[in-house]
Amino acid sequence: MATIGDIGVSAAINIITALLFFLAFALLRIQPINDRVYFTKWYIKGLRTSPTASSGFVTKFVNLDYRSYLRFLNWVPDALSMSQSELIDHAGLDSAVYLRIYLLGLKIFFPIFVLTWAILIPVNWTNNTLEQSEGTYSQVDKLSISNIPHASPRFWAHVVMAYAVMIWTCFMLKKEYETVANMRFYFLQSEKHRPDQFTVLVKNIPPDDHESVSETVEDFFLVNHHDNYLTHQVVCNANKLAKLVKKKQKKQNWLDYYQIKYSKNPSKRPMMKTGFLGLWGKKVDAIEYHETEIEKLSNQIAEERKNVLNNPKSILPVAFVCFKTRWGAAVAAQTQQARNPTLWLTEWAPEPRDVYWKNLAIPHVSLTVRKVIMGVAFFFLTFFYMIPIAFVQSLANIEGIEKAVPFLKPIINIKLIKSFIQGFLPGIVLKIFLKLLPKILMMMSKFEGFLSVSRLERRCASRYYLFKFVNVFLGSIIAGAAFEQLNTFLHQPANKIPEIIGIAIPMKATFFITYIMVDGWAGTAGDILRLKRLIIYHLKNIFLVKTERDREKAMNPGTIGFNTGEPQIQFYFLIGLVYAVVTPLLIPFILVFFGLAFVVYRHQVINVYNPKYESRAAFWPDVHRRVITALIISQVLLMGLLSTKHAVASTPVLLALPIMTIGFHIYCKGRFEPAFTRYPLQEAMNKDTLDRVREPNMGVNLKGYLENAYIHPVFKDEGSDDHYDDGTVIIPTKRQSRRNTPGTSRVSEEILEEKHKP
Repeated sequence: MATIGDIGVSAAINIITALLFFLAFALLRIQPINDRVYFTKWYIKGLRTSPTASSGFVTKFVNLDYRSYLRFLNWVPDALSMSQSELIDHAGLDSAVYLRIYLLGLKIFFPIFVLTWAILIPVNWTNNTLEQSEGTYSQVDKLSISNIPHASPRFWAHVVMAYAVMIWTCFMLKKEYETVANMRFYFLQSEKHRPDQFTVLVKNIPPDDHESVSETVEDFFLVNHHDNYLTHQVVCNANKLAKLVKKKQKKQNWLDYYQIKYSKNPSKRPMMKTGFLGLWGKKVDAIEYHETEIEKLSNQIAEERKNVLNNPKSILPVAFVCFKTRWGAAVAAQTQQARNPTLWLTEWAPEPRDVYWKNLAIPHVSLTVRKVIMGVAFFFLTFFYMIPIAFVQSLANIEGIEKAVPFLKPIINIKLIKSFIQGFLPGIVLKIFLKLLPKILMMMSKFEGFLSVSRLERRCASRYYLFKFVNVFLGSIIAGAAFEQLNTFLHQPANKIPEIIGIAIPMKATFFITYIMVDGWAGTAGDILRLKRLIIYHLKNIFLVKTERDREKAMNPGTIGFNTGEPQIQFYFLIGLVYAVVTPLLIPFILVFFGLAFVVYRHQVINVYNPKYESRAAFWPDVHRRVITALIISQVLLMGLLSTKHAVASTPVLLALPIMTIGFHIYCKGRFEPAFTRYPLQEAMNKDTLDRVREPNMGVNLKGYLENAYIHPVFKDEGSDDHYDDGTVIIPTKRQSRRNTPGTSRVSEEILEEKHKP
């Protein structure tokens, strides 16, 4: 059982670790050689140049300006000084709204912290129930509900506090839902033209023996949307072609490298071996070899491209249909198109860079089967992951199993080792186990057939949260309760076990406190350091970077990682809401996480992360839903806990809590969620009218703007700047930023030139 001393050791380790991470980051970020790693977003925007380009040899690597070391902590006010409207201009609405989840946590839990510490801590502490019990406990547990005697009238304080937590949480959720919905509408009205505003994705197009898919689509929409239809683009199965193009790009990159190498030393032709990784095989002229390989691939690409375009079997029953107005697109996307509701299925098209092209080739009829298969697979994945979770709990509760392995007792009883094992080791081991999970879940989501990257990440986030709830939360409580009270479980009659679990559940707060410190404190500080990215960037620069294109790839900034980041935040909401009434001691640790993470990730969004897509905060209903779920779970667990404490009078009063919370969710779902799934015709018409006033000739150029927006990236010119090598189409998605880049090398200085409404 972890004591206050154990928590203190864990807190000291994690605070020191976090401070070291922050200090290392503050010093590394002002070194010229690391500039591309810590200010990647500004390089991508073309607003920052490398400070090593015109510096001397030493100053290319080390910052010799002593004044910058005196201002090395300026990154904190810099991260907070950018206004919300400028943040939206700079990073997009998704990033700005994502950061509001951390603010929501602070808004919810700070008043809860004040109330619970002022009322429940004294109520819990002034009892001696645990001292008279036979179970193991610590001073931390005396601050929890476990220290209240059975059938005590003091439970009314916890009941009243549960209502206060529910009312305040729902109030803040409603307020935030309304704010984000308004931000979304304003963003839609203020942003420039985007192809997805005028485009609908049409699936399950019925075959016609007398017409091609393209002709069928054109005839259908000319008849049924004759005033608004503009153009369309059918989708081809170009997955094989995309692989060939990618392979050719790699060969071209090597050719560029060897040509540069030869130009530096014309007296010696570069040679290479054709075997695996160039370690063995026939030795050949590197330039001639890659020119030959590229020529072969070019021929294969031309042949495959011709096959894709001319073979009717390569044409999929899927098309992107573009309309003359947003109003026309909204009507088509949000209505049933045919008598048979399984044909001519329409939905808003993702923005071009959000399209996951590989899954467009999946037959529509197989999607349901794929979802069932992945549902079963996810169930077994969740079940089998309980084994490592139980192992982690055995580390966190060594005292409960000392009798099973008595030879460990002398080692465990060493105070420092005991504090380290119980206060630090469980959290770090659990974090390692969970690191492997997101990649597995993303593969499962891709197999299900979602057609956009944003939908893939949202699906992955949903399952990741469910997994953490079942394995980390419930698994920790159930396994932990058994380990902590092992001796009592073995020597008490079966009818006493529910009471023992009732006492043991709040005792798991110590484990979650250590988890928050390891994952939320030290882990968040580690994210800003970007040590892994920094090392990989420099290793690639030394060994792999051959051309400027390689250098751009080497400084890959990554994204905010919605599929893992949002479930992590929601897990802290769950822990905080569950333990707010049960063990209020945990709330300050949650608050530190939300405050720290808000500053850190605001800095990352401004200077580092580069979003893959812009969904206009389409994920917010998921955020709201998961907080509501956490609130209901906390209420149900509190009812179960009070029932084991024989609080007969107060327990029934809690029955109204989940009913009221579900009713609130139904209200919010009907009131706000449509703003995230539909585009009101009134808003669409207003935007179209404004565009006609501001740009009278917009309709003339619209067809040329839209007709190539949704062409598969492999059909674009290979030298075009409109796509990355990975097939990601770049389309303007937001207004131009009015904010300049931070200083060119050593210090981030934000220059705010204009302020306008968010």
